[in-house]
Amino acid sequence: MVPAMEWLTGPFEAAFVQRALWSGVLVSLICATTGTWVVLRGMTFLGDAMSHGMLPGVAIASLYGGNLLVGAAASAAVMACGVTVLGRAPRLSQDTGIGLLFVGMLSLGVIIVSRSQSFAVDLTGFLFGDVLAVRERDLTGLAVALGVALLVSALGYRSFLALVFDERKAHTLGLRPRLAHAALLGLVTLAIVTSFHVVGTLLVFGLLIAPPAAALPWARRIPVVMCGAALFGIAATFAGLLLSWHLGTAAGATIAAVAVLLFFLSALASGLRNRLVRGLRDEGDVADARDVPSPTAAEPRRDTEHAS
Repeated sequence: MVPAMEWLTGPFEAAFVQRALWSGVLVSLICATTGTWVVLRGMTFLGDAMSHGMLPGVAIASLYGGNLLVGAAASAAVMACGVTVLGRAPRLSQDTGIGLLFVGMLSLGVIIVSRSQSFAVDLTGFLFGDVLAVRERDLTGLAVALGVALLVSALGYRSFLALVFDERKAHTLGLRPRLAHAALLGLVTLAIVTSFHVVGTLLVFGLLIAPPAAALPWARRIPVVMCGAALFGIAATFAGLLLSWHLGTAAGATIAAVAVLLFFLSALASGLRNRLVRGLRDEGDVADARDVPSPTAAEPRRDTEHAS
């Protein structure tokens, strides 16, 4: 028992692993709040494009010694504006516009990074981050971002909800769907920009999509989905850090892989539950059908009663 407990708790005795765990918890809460709307709205591809479309701004800031957050925010703002403009083009689908911006921004970022002598290191750090190098001020920034995400999600709840189910109905109800969509883009940008420099774009996108998708089959109300997504994200963070410590693997990539694995396990369990429920329902229908008297058996009885 003691070795097993040491195996589970030993890695988290180190201060830098504790900070990594807290950063993962905060990112999980931010991504659960934002990612639930992303999954329900069908904006998964947009989230992927936004997370990788920040590379040009980050590359320029890194190349010229600027602030990475400012560069990421500027690049994300360009990406969001481009998505909005191309989304209004009558002969161009939104997916096509997002795909073009995704490829264009990512290519531009790689071209800029390639001018640096540490091309491979910079690009790897952008994709995977360094969750084990989190500092105290990074945790403070993530906590502030979480507060803003919760506030925006609470204030825009009705508009986001109407936007998810019927954009035309949202317009009829006066909920201003275009403004709600812009606010949702801002929420996605906030989650990605404030988290990528800590855990990398791969982990941000993994926690943005996988935990809400894993929680969705088990809940019918959006706040419950968000809570379930947060639990899945925190579990992925804990298990990912634990496996990374003992197996010597990259922490950010391991956490993202565990999050995706939890999604598949959740989908499998949900499928088995649905098959079991259908089987019990079918057995109940058969039992009810056996209890109903057949017309041919009831008819002679009525004739006998009438004759008597």
